[in-house]
Amino acid sequence: MTQDVNFADALREVAQARNINELQLIEAFEQSLALAYTRNVEPDKRIEVHLDPQSGELEVLVVREVVEKVEDENMQISLADALELDPGVEIGMEMEFPVDREKFSRIALQAAKQTLTQKMRETERNVVFNEYKDREGQVLTAQIVRSDNKGNWFVELGAGEAILPPREQIPGEKLTPGSRVKIYLKEVRKTPKGPTILASRADERLLDHLLRQEIPEVANGIVEVKAIAREAGQRSKVAVFSHNSNVDPIGACIGHRGNRIQAVTGELGRERVDVILWDASPREFIRNALSPAKVGPIEVLSDSRDATVTVTPDQLSLAIGKGGQNVRLAAKLTGFKIDLRETAAVSDLDAAMQQALQEEQDAGGSTASQSAFDALFKDSKSVATASPDDAGQPQE
Repeated sequence: MTQDVNFADALREVAQARNINELQLIEAFEQSLALAYTRNVEPDKRIEVHLDPQSGELEVLVVREVVEKVEDENMQISLADALELDPGVEIGMEMEFPVDREKFSRIALQAAKQTLTQKMRETERNVVFNEYKDREGQVLTAQIVRSDNKGNWFVELGAGEAILPPREQIPGEKLTPGSRVKIYLKEVRKTPKGPTILASRADERLLDHLLRQEIPEVANGIVEVKAIAREAGQRSKVAVFSHNSNVDPIGACIGHRGNRIQAVTGELGRERVDVILWDASPREFIRNALSPAKVGPIEVLSDSRDATVTVTPDQLSLAIGKGGQNVRLAAKLTGFKIDLRETAAVSDLDAAMQQALQEEQDAGGSTASQSAFDALFKDSKSVATASPDDAGQPQE
């Protein structure tokens, strides 16, 4: 068999086409060919393979150690025999004996090809892992390529493929091969079958990225996104705060005629995004988080993350929301367990509260005015409770 192919040129082309280090690929080829030749042609001998990257010359060598007395003819050569071949050899040195290319059987070359293919795959996997391991937490634009029978979608990132499992998809969103979507790179890890890249369209951090992308005041830090609670595909609440008294944080996020927030929701399958004002006071933050409902007094326990919110019957359904969604998102947003308590109806709750508080202040906090204020919310009962870790199910 003659060497018809310049192996170095062929491997160089493969390395360039597959974005693999050329020298690493040559080394993998040498190891695979040595292993294949040893297994299939001369299993009891020590074989080394050398490929010159410049000339493309390929050598297969049998290596023997020079010893005084030979115990293994496959691995050793006597000093007397070695001196006939090279007068300068000494005991302990190694001698290399080139193998005639005619001895390269088809099965050996085929085995080398299979081993080389495996090493190329391993190298490519390492390339993919190394490229994306430092990109966790980034938002990328990816192309949808295919799905499987488990409901997983796979997206093409460039050098690799990421998986978008059902739990990370936006419920109800229709994905089609060839379409391009933004994904949050949630995790990159090594597995025996290669790197696994986990993508998400349901993560809160995708919404955070879109807000920074579409709203200049958020991108430059004038408006800060303090917290996000999201039920993907349905509704999200975003708490914002302005570091500039002249900038309205809610108005900046919504934009003229809602153009900014619509650009965000358009990327999320028309998911509804409520923007509310963050407040350093837990009571006021909880009050804002429960909007659009208007709620009464809020009691926050100082030694826990529990809050009791009084709500009149006419505001109760708004406070709870469809399937408990409003109070559930408010709990996630604020980090408080929220207990909604229904109270007797008041014709004008805000006016009554204002009047009672004013009377209390005028009277110096008299017991009578306090009792009058408390009487506005007598006979309350717990009707709904939501915790920050509730996973989308209404709590009654």
